[in-house]
Amino acid sequence: MKLNGQMVYLWHAVDHEGEILESYITKTRDKDAAPTFMKKAMKRHGLPEAITTDGLRSYRAAMKELGNTEKQEIGRWANNRVENSHLPFRRRERAMLRFRRMSSLQKFASVHANVHNHFNLERHLVDRQTYRERRSAALAEWQLIAS
Repeated sequence: MKLNGQMVYLWHAVDHEGEILESYITKTRDKDAAPTFMKKAMKRHGLPEAITTDGLRSYRAAMKELGNTEKQEIGRWANNRVENSHLPFRRRERAMLRFRRMSSLQKFASVHANVHNHFNLERHLVDRQTYRERRSAALAEWQLIAS
């Protein structure tokens, strides 16, 4: 994504259900940025059973540094869940007419992930009545937290 004409990279850690666990913004997508993001995510959420990544070589170097080489999974469509988790974020970013500062982008990414996870009720998997009940429960909980 672009930030004042400069490319920055959005790193997402997503669990098996599609919930965004961690968001991180960096100016580079190299061997130094990958372990920083992975250490941050593992410190907060623990060691995963498997880590699915794309074919970027900096991931392999980071896994070697962290000692997780046997947990890395790389497949042609294996990381679709992570790629699809970027879509609501990008839609919201376009509506806000982009970002100007790295700190505001990082704050937005963190908050957006929490709100999206709270209201992401997987509409396509449940019937209408269950969806409406879950949606009103999520909204009631949100209003309780906000007040």
